[in-house]
Amino acid sequence: MRPLAFSTLGVPGAPVGEVLALAAEYGCAGVELRCADGELITPDSRPEELEPLTRVFQEAGVEIVAVCGYTRIARPDGDPVSEVLRHVEIAEALGAPFVRVFGGVEGQPDPATAATRRLAEVAERLPDNGVRVVLETHDVFLTGTAIAGVLDGVGSPRIGALWDLVNPWRAGEEAAVTASALAPHLMHVQVKDAASPTVLDPVLPGKGSIGVAGVLRELDRIHYSGYLALEWEKAWYPDVPPLSEALFAFRSLLS
Repeated sequence: MRPLAFSTLGVPGAPVGEVLALAAEYGCAGVELRCADGELITPDSRPEELEPLTRVFQEAGVEIVAVCGYTRIARPDGDPVSEVLRHVEIAEALGAPFVRVFGGVEGQPDPATAATRRLAEVAERLPDNGVRVVLETHDVFLTGTAIAGVLDGVGSPRIGALWDLVNPWRAGEEAAVTASALAPHLMHVQVKDAASPTVLDPVLPGKGSIGVAGVLRELDRIHYSGYLALEWEKAWYPDVPPLSEALFAFRSLLS
């Protein structure tokens, strides 16, 4: 069985004790930490200040799987490369293997070229610390095919893909196509479910229309052995059930 994790997006603002209690109760080996104001880590967190948080997770035997930032690597303004490298410093301090990034801004010209160029620069500037950067199927790169086009151009083992199950599906890409496109690059998977491509409110895993079981078979086919991380978007949809219910459904589906 692949190791399981969940994102703190499902418990916005929760203290570390609550996060670790959920991991223990539902058998999750890892946790994604949302990197945002009001959370356990923020983009302004200094690496030297993170040692106590790192120690608490280590003592609990729970891996910090990813630092989930919100940098859009292809956006036309600012310095997204430096932002990503800043998140890499945070991930190194936490012992996290991944930093999550997004793509670009809807309507911008040629985001694929910008993303490829910037991620290649990130790869060149990454310190020798083992942290990898994963580009999520999101915004202007909804599909596995789009992500693969960028990552093929980057050509670095330190830059990979994060498959968010909702977005390729809502873009009309079949799971088999997504899996095949991402296979050379896939490093992390976020599990979620939804009722339809136009109604994206979170639905308990296995109760929606994505066909999570079919995606799991595709992951078997491409020999993916990394984490399955539940992303329960309670921060964006506060009226959905608590994360505990989603984790129970998540575990039930996978067993």
